Amino acid sequence: MGDPLGIGPEVVVRALQDLDTLGNARFLVYGSNEILNLTADQLGVKPNWSRIPHDSKRRDQVIEDRVVVLDYEMPEVLRREEAGPSPAGGRLSYDFVEHALADAQLPASDPRHLDGIVTAPISKQAWSMVGSRFPGHTELIAHRTRARRHTMLFRSKKLTVALATAHVPLMDLRNTLTIGKVFDPIDVGHAFLQQLGIEEPRIAVCGLNPHAGENGLLGDEDLRLVAPAIDMARNAGIDAHGPFPADTLFISAARGEWDLVVAMYHDQGLIPVKLLGWQDAVNVTAGTPLIRTSPDHGTAYDIARRYRADPSSMIHAIKLAAELANRRVRDQQKNSTT
Repeated sequence: MGDPLGIGPEVVVRALQDLDTLGNARFLVYGSNEILNLTADQLGVKPNWSRIPHDSKRRDQVIEDRVVVLDYEMPEVLRREEAGPSPAGGRLSYDFVEHALADAQLPASDPRHLDGIVTAPISKQAWSMVGSRFPGHTELIAHRTRARRHTMLFRSKKLTVALATAHVPLMDLRNTLTIGKVFDPIDVGHAFLQQLGIEEPRIAVCGLNPHAGENGLLGDEDLRLVAPAIDMARNAGIDAHGPFPADTLFISAARGEWDLVVAMYHDQGLIPVKLLGWQDAVNVTAGTPLIRTSPDHGTAYDIARRYRADPSSMIHAIKLAAELANRRVRDQQKNSTT
């Protein structure tokens, strides 16, 4: 459900109203039934879920209902809090994710097993208020699954972008970026697109510096770090090209000339994605053994509880998670018969 004081409850309720558009998935919502019911009431919609306490033994049995809220008690302080980061909101939203991760890593035969996770937005500040050392979902998931190589990837109709670095201060990039950090999103992004049925993805890589460094005139990082990573990818059979100046690369990518763009840092990749696909872009944690997607927006505290949030990105996140889960099941069934 995400941060209880953000727009997470609203986009969850809105997204789950039209179940026929969401494929054949069943949904377990890790959240507060009280908050979700209040949200539904404000939106003028009828709750379409049943409720089970999140720590109930009923969880150990097969659940057939299409939508079930795994209910967490809402702390009294949240009834009085204004929209914004809070320790109570941070603790609740952090527990949602940790418990979902634990269930997703159970064997497929376990009634509590999840085929995929869709996360509503959390507040990094709220998480830090309760002592979390993880800046966000991506880092927590990678740590819990012991994924040594992973990337934050954004999938939209016009652009697919993977990031070499994510939640890193811009001034720290020089000491953070390595050949390996550039190679990993190329390689992981290539594998992700193959999972979606693109057999030979065309991948373009952004330069770090303006004009991709102008052959060292505007910084040598593109020659020392980016170009060698592209060479590694090509030697591995990946159709990767670059480094290209980022200010022109996204023009050709938006025209469909590339299946994936690898950006060097957060805003370099996220500004074009959100500009061109803010309603349909989906955040994917690629490279871990779990399927995890999320909408491409944050908690939006400024419009929380005004009940005008757009659920489009959440709907696309749910659909992509279901598609990835179905593809994985089909691949497993195919492999088991060969």
